[in-house]
Amino acid sequence: MTASLAVAVVMLVGKGAAVALTGSAAILSDALESVVHLAATAMAGFSLWYAAQPADADHPYGHGKIAYFSSGVEGALILLAAVAIVWTAVLDLIRGPEVQQIGAGLLITGGLALVNLALGLTLVRVGRRTHSLVLVANGHHVLTDMWTSLGVVVGIGLVWWTGAVWLDPVVALVLGVNIVWTSGGLMRQAYSGLMETADPHETQRVLQVLDDAVVEGLIEGHHHVRHRRVNDQVWIDQHLLLPDDLTLTVAHDRATTVELRQRAIFPESRVQVTSHLEPRSHDHPAGAAHDIAAHTFTPHTS
Repeated sequence: MTASLAVAVVMLVGKGAAVALTGSAAILSDALESVVHLAATAMAGFSLWYAAQPADADHPYGHGKIAYFSSGVEGALILLAAVAIVWTAVLDLIRGPEVQQIGAGLLITGGLALVNLALGLTLVRVGRRTHSLVLVANGHHVLTDMWTSLGVVVGIGLVWWTGAVWLDPVVALVLGVNIVWTSGGLMRQAYSGLMETADPHETQRVLQVLDDAVVEGLIEGHHHVRHRRVNDQVWIDQHLLLPDDLTLTVAHDRATTVELRQRAIFPESRVQVTSHLEPRSHDHPAGAAHDIAAHTFTPHTS
């Protein structure tokens, strides 16, 4: 994250110099996106630090949800940059573009694009491995900046080759519309996280462990199965049905075996499993124990 912030400063300075040299609307649009990116990266850096703070009395489940807030803010800032880019491009089309020293602008913008490509791919890869939405969102923002720069290079190159200066604001306009798509994806991801949308693939894996345990005879059934994820933390709540005549020690050992298997399916996450143990004789009516497995996610009532 520190590297991302340092590179964001370099990008802003470099693109500002390219704008001063060329007067290009396309490069200006790229520089405007970098202004927003610097602010978003600073926000992401703070969020990454805050999310790593341990749980306390006021936040017993930790501080990880700020990652979704950060992702939403970053998406909104990208959208703001896109609007500014489109506005600048339209004004330039109306007034008539003027571009100069194209070679220097191409060299600077192309070099910065390569730096962003390496950084963005690294951020996304590390973020996915560690389930850090902050890093993933920032990585996508860096890659958006890279694609913007690449588009600028292509556009300015065409202007240089053809002499058609009107291509400069047109490229900026196209890039602005493309950035809107990226911002929408980040904001949708933030909404899903804040609303704790369950991942169907993770749900299936959690339920499969329980179904396998039933087949093996470790437990006799399960219900009230729920799970939630916040970044690299996973919480699982469940009711396990066990034979009436088991001692507490044996019941605890069986439940622990099931919980360890569930933790094993999330090797790169911190997993907390809470199991409520019930005697089989207290089970719900026939079929009720499988409602959750059918993905209804409707809590059972006694």
